[in-house]
Amino acid sequence: MELKLTGKRAIVTGGSRGIGKAIARQLAQEGVDLVLAARGKAALEATAAEIAAETGRRVVTLTVDTASQASVDNMVEAAIGALGGIDILVNAAALPGGISPATALEQIVDAEALEDINIKVIGYLRTARALAPHLIANGWGRIINVGGLAIYRTGRPVATLRNVGVAAITKNLADELGPKGVNVTAIHPGATRTEGTDAATEARAASRNTLGRILDASEVASVVTFLASPLSVAINGDAIGVGGGIPGDIRY
Repeated sequence: MELKLTGKRAIVTGGSRGIGKAIARQLAQEGVDLVLAARGKAALEATAAEIAAETGRRVVTLTVDTASQASVDNMVEAAIGALGGIDILVNAAALPGGISPATALEQIVDAEALEDINIKVIGYLRTARALAPHLIANGWGRIINVGGLAIYRTGRPVATLRNVGVAAITKNLADELGPKGVNVTAIHPGATRTEGTDAATEARAASRNTLGRILDASEVASVVTFLASPLSVAINGDAIGVGGGIPGDIRY
């Protein structure tokens, strides 16, 4: 299937490692030029060099702290200038699993909960708010927000909260921006193999989905790459689970 992505330009936040890196690589393989944005300059530059060498696409690196509106605004402005425009935003800048480890009410630390929300939910809103006028002016765009399957589980209240927040802002943005040519969607990955995944995590993941194995980050990236393409126009405002199927769950 030809995804019609050649020549498009994307910002991938959290693009230096993990799922963000896998998404960036696959977009580049489909002909997309990239801005990779994250806090760590060294990791960004290493990833950019790797992807550029593999794909021949242009890969620009920009440091950003998505907890800061000024930092986000500067990054978006620089990204537009570097590539001559942006068509796609992938929001993946968040700590996998979150900052708060709380599993019960008495364990919740306000500062940790607020930081989780600030980075993953408000941070996503900041980047969307900064880029939306440009996408609207172009009359076309895609925003994909990376959430997590903790949205469907109890046991980690702050992890659930931040992913519910991602789904909520996704639908709100889709309703506002969809009529202007900009589709906004979310994905909810489960446990996913990335650079730092250990054998115990792989075994747990294999027992918790219908595939019987952990998903690789490249398989999550395949879903995002389709959502970033013009062919995904029929999907707007929805959140798609990409965890290999949770046994027993029926969602509608």
